Amino acid sequence: MASLQQPIQEIETSPDVVLSVETVIETTESHNSSIEEVESTDFVAKIKKNIFTLWRNVTQDRHGDQIKQVRLYHVWPGKNVFYFKGLLICGPDPRRLLLTTVSISLSSLVFVVYVTNDVTKISFCVLLTLIVFANLIMVSVIDPGIIPRNNESPSPESTQNGRVRSKRVFVNGSELKLKYCRICKIYRPIRSCHCIVCDNCVDKFDHHCPWIGQCIGLRNYRLYVLLLVIANVYFVYIFGFSCLKIQQKNGGNGLIGLVRDCPETLVLACFSFVAACFVGGLACYHVYLIATNQTAYENFRQQYGSTKNPFDKGVVTNIKEVLFSPWTPSRINFRSEI
Repeated sequence: MASLQQPIQEIETSPDVVLSVETVIETTESHNSSIEEVESTDFVAKIKKNIFTLWRNVTQDRHGDQIKQVRLYHVWPGKNVFYFKGLLICGPDPRRLLLTTVSISLSSLVFVVYVTNDVTKISFCVLLTLIVFANLIMVSVIDPGIIPRNNESPSPESTQNGRVRSKRVFVNGSELKLKYCRICKIYRPIRSCHCIVCDNCVDKFDHHCPWIGQCIGLRNYRLYVLLLVIANVYFVYIFGFSCLKIQQKNGGNGLIGLVRDCPETLVLACFSFVAACFVGGLACYHVYLIATNQTAYENFRQQYGSTKNPFDKGVVTNIKEVLFSPWTPSRINFRSEI
């Protein structure tokens, strides 16, 4: 028995056997870890595949067996909101446009219900309302003149001390500077500016109208002026007949009697008066800008305060150029496939 136990003890305590056992354990652990790594790699690959499939389904439109590519308005870096697959272009914040629409609608409703029962007056009010809405929609959904962006950085020859050099051009004998836009990576054309609200460079930028929620530029400026004129006629019309209704209702009871007898008409008269003064003043201001061939941005910054305006060609020529020049097509096809 002693002879049998001795070899067993020697085998159990043999260092070669211990090393072999540890080698087997390490090999098993490494094999298990490799299996876990493979499984984790497969899991990550599955996640990536699922994310890619989800992204492809979101950004691509399937029509039968044909897959339509991603369109430009899907990836446009500006803050505009697109509708009807890029056909309509709106500003980033439509809340004030909604407020403007509700104000006009309520004014027409109060006028029809409380001010007059004459069919002719109601019909003309409805006609003016439809014209105002048509102009409002066209101004707010049309491309104001967005300038295409550039994906390439400026060349080293055009930079100096880390800043991009400006270019100089001559217009009617006057030297003008072309500024470089670091966001769009382009030299902005003459009379253009980068709108910080919409995050776009707009050709012949006038201003960003908060009550419409859209930039006013080269392509929608004449529609904007027409909107101001029609809206002013609309509010003056409502104010005139509201005052006539108040005069008929006033029986010598003063303001308290008016508040008691026709509060809706009184509120409508006050609102239409304020709106007519605001819109009318804005329309007169833009008539002056058109006659002198300026934009509101240029006039506000007094760019031609000390120098001659190189774009001023006389009142008649300025009016023809601003209001009756050929329609400028859009520079960007937002519906194009990329």
